[in-house]
Amino acid sequence: MVTFEGLPGAVAVSHLSVYDWPAADGLRGGTPHLHLTCSEGYVVVGGSGSVQTLAADGYRETPLTPGALVWFTPGTIHRLVNEDGLRLIVLMQNSGLPEAGDAVLTLPPRRLTDPDAYRAAVALPVDAEEAVQERAARARRDLGVEGFLALREALEDGDPEPLAAFHRAAAALVRPRTADWRTRWERGAATAAAATADQLDALDRGEADHLADARVHAERPSAHGKFGMCGRLDVYRT
Repeated sequence: MVTFEGLPGAVAVSHLSVYDWPAADGLRGGTPHLHLTCSEGYVVVGGSGSVQTLAADGYRETPLTPGALVWFTPGTIHRLVNEDGLRLIVLMQNSGLPEAGDAVLTLPPRRLTDPDAYRAAVALPVDAEEAVQERAARARRDLGVEGFLALREALEDGDPEPLAAFHRAAAALVRPRTADWRTRWERGAATAAAATADQLDALDRGEADHLADARVHAERPSAHGKFGMCGRLDVYRT
C-alpha cells in the first residue's frame, strides 16, 4: 500500500511577519510575485493589511484582518501590504515546489529576459550578516514593486500585453526546472493522493490493516526570521 506521512495533502506551512518597509508608492509590504504551479493561502493571525492581486481579469485588493482566510490559484500576481503588524500562516500547495523556485518576481522586463540577470537580482546572500541580507531583500522588493506597478497601470489602461509578456517570461525562466518539479510532485502531492486511493480500495474490500500503521508527527520551526519574498519567515522542514 502507498503511504505518505507529510503534512495533509502535501501542503507546506510557514509563519510570516510581513515586511513593514515602505516602497516607492508609500505602501509597506513584500515583493510582488506569482507561482506557476502552486495555489497559496493565508490565514490571518494578527495585525491588518491587504493583498493586492493582478490577473487577466484585472486588479483587486482584498482586506486581511484576523480570522480571514484568503487563497488564490497559480498565475495570480500578489503583493502583501502591511498596515499594522500583519502576521499570517501561509499554506502552499505542492510542498517542495515553492522552495525549488516555483515563483517569479515581477521585476522590470529588462531583468526577465536574461536568466543570469534575473537570478542575480533575486538572490540573497544567505551567509552574510543580517544587515546585508536586509539590504538585498529590500532591493529586490523595490524592483518587484516597480514591475508590479507598471503591469497594474497597463492593465488598468486596457492593455493586457505587458501582463501576457510577463507570463511568457516567467514560463521561460522556470522551464529548465520542470523535470525536478515533477519528481518532487510525484514524491509529495501525487503520493499523498495515491495513498488515499489505496486506503479507499482497502476499505472497499473490507480491510483496515492500514489503520494499525497510524503515526503522530510533531515539529518545531527549523528556522526563524528568514528573509522571504514577503516578510520574515518561520519555516518547517516538512
